[in-house]
Order: sequence, then structure tokens, then C-alpha cells
Amino acid sequence: MANGDKRRNRKRERVSKRYKVRYDRLVAVVLVLVVLIVVLGSCCKSCSKKGNEKTSAKQAQTTITDNTQQSSIVDNLTSNGETSSLITGTPDGQKPSESQYTTEVHKADDVNRGNLVLVNSAHEYKFIEGDTELEAIYYNHDDSHYHVSDLVTKLDTEALDHLNQLMDGFYEAETNSDIYVIGAYRTAEEQSDKYNNGNSQFQGGYSDYHTGRSFDLGIFPTDGSSSGYYMPTGVYGWIDEHAAEYGFVVRFPEGKDSETGERQRDYTYRYVGVPHAVYMKQNKLCLEEYIDKIKEHTNESPLEVTVGNKLYQIYYAVANAAGDTEVPVPSNKTYTVSGNNVDGFIVTVSMN
Repeated sequence: MANGDKRRNRKRERVSKRYKVRYDRLVAVVLVLVVLIVVLGSCCKSCSKKGNEKTSAKQAQTTITDNTQQSSIVDNLTSNGETSSLITGTPDGQKPSESQYTTEVHKADDVNRGNLVLVNSAHEYKFIEGDTELEAIYYNHDDSHYHVSDLVTKLDTEALDHLNQLMDGFYEAETNSDIYVIGAYRTAEEQSDKYNNGNSQFQGGYSDYHTGRSFDLGIFPTDGSSSGYYMPTGVYGWIDEHAAEYGFVVRFPEGKDSETGERQRDYTYRYVGVPHAVYMKQNKLCLEEYIDKIKEHTNESPLEVTVGNKLYQIYYAVANAAGDTEVPVPSNKTYTVSGNNVDGFIVTVSMN
């Protein structure tokens, strides 16, 4: 019995040792697997980071290439004789997103009011209440810088303010006060009298003077020399050269008779606003041509004009044939809206 017990004890010891060895091996295998998982995870993370860096570098290279191409396009336009004030897109080359715009409701008769209303033999001025705020020039100007022919000649307040600035600039530049305003706002009745007397080819209601933004200049030298209608010669040429900087254009420029319906008149000026006047002068457009030009531009593809260090975006919105019109306007910029007295609205946005 004793020998049998010994054999059984030795057998148990062999079995116990065998199980211990297998347990140790299992632990070792688990540890190896854990190490492999950690190593594989680190490799994947490293590869992902390198991939992102390559993608970012590629995107940056693409952006640089696109900007270079845009700069090249603008340079080519300028070198080909195009005016540099007309630039495609926004300053950073991106189109405005829809989120930058909201809508402003305008009534049907708003088409007939504003600084850019077109009045000629085909488009009647409607005398919409509130379109103009008329003031007599005589009581609202510096008589030492320029003069007015009578006490009752009137202009719209905004136009008169800019005329005063223009004439102040002229006087400071040339120390000359020979300029007179010899005609401006006319009522429908006054215009009808001129038409019936053969002094105008525009019937009452169809004259640009009704807007309160057009006026005639004369030259009456203090030394008693020859006087008459304004002509851009000698020292007086300063006015014609700089008028656009104050928002004025020649209403009936040379070579535009078929557009305006009137012969060339260097002495009749019209207030339209600075960016519009600058663009018209640079591109030799009369008001009729400019109104048509603006129709090519919407808020998604605005006309851009630079004046000094100021950038403007200008675009057109067609008016509803009847009822109100929702005009797209910027939600975070200063802007003005003017009817064109034809079929829509012109929005002018100050970008800086």
C-alpha cells in the first residue's frame, strides 16, 4: 500500500507541474498579443497623421495656385487697357455667399425714385413724393466760391451738398469764383412752357431737370471778359476733371446724342453718386448706357468699382411688374437702393 501511495503522489506532482507550465504559457501569449495591439495602434495613428499632413499641404498648394491664377487674370486685364476699377469677384476672390444677404421690400413706385432715376423722352419723371428734398441754392452755398443766378433756383439737398464740395475744391485749387449756376430744378409746367416756346425738345414730365439733380453752369468772369455757358477750358477744366469724384457726370456728353436724345452740352451736369460717376467717366458712358450696363450684374456677380481706397459693389434687381419687390441687400454692409425709373432697382454697397 505504501508503494502504491507513493506512485499516486508522484503522478499527482507530474500533473500539477504540467498544468502550471501551461498556465504560464497562456499568460505569456496574452502579454505578447497586448504588445502587438499597442504597436499596431501607434503605427496606424502615425500613418493617419502623415496622410492628413500631406492632404493639408496639397490643399495649401492648390490655394496658392488659384490665387496666383486670379492675380494673373487681373494683371492681364489691366495690361490690355481695361480699367482697373472693374474687378471680378470680391477682394479675396470669393463670391459673396447667400448668408450675407437679406431682403428689403420696396413698393412699386420706389422704382421711380432715387439718385439713378433715368428721365428722357422715353421715361417720364413721376414726381414721387419724398424723392427729392429741394433747397434754394442762394441760401445754402458760399457766395465767395461760386454764385447762382437768382434766389429761387433749387436742387435736391444731397446734390446741393456735393455741388458745394465740388465748388469749394475748385476755388481752393484755382482761387476762382467765376462759376454761376444758371438753371436747375424745373416743374412740369415750367418745362412745358419751354417746350411750347421751342426752347426745349423735352415735354413737361420728360426733362432731367425734374429730378432736382441736374443743373446748368455758366462762366461770368469778374474781370468783365467774355461770359457764357460753361466750357471745360483753361482753369475751368478743373471742374470737368474732378466732377466725378464728387458724384457728378456730364448729362449730355459728346457723341451720345442717339442715346440721350439731346445734343452735346458740356454745361449740364447730373448728380448720380460717386462710384457711379467715376465708373461712367472712366468708361465714357452716358446715364442711359450705364443703366443698361448695370443690368448685367446681380448680387451674385456685382460690378466692383474702386474710388481711392474705397471699394463698392453695384448690382441690379428686377422689379415686379406689379406690387412689392423683395430686393436682396447685404446684411452687414452700408448700402443704398435707387430705382432706375424703368424696370428695377440698383443697389450700391460700400464694402469698406
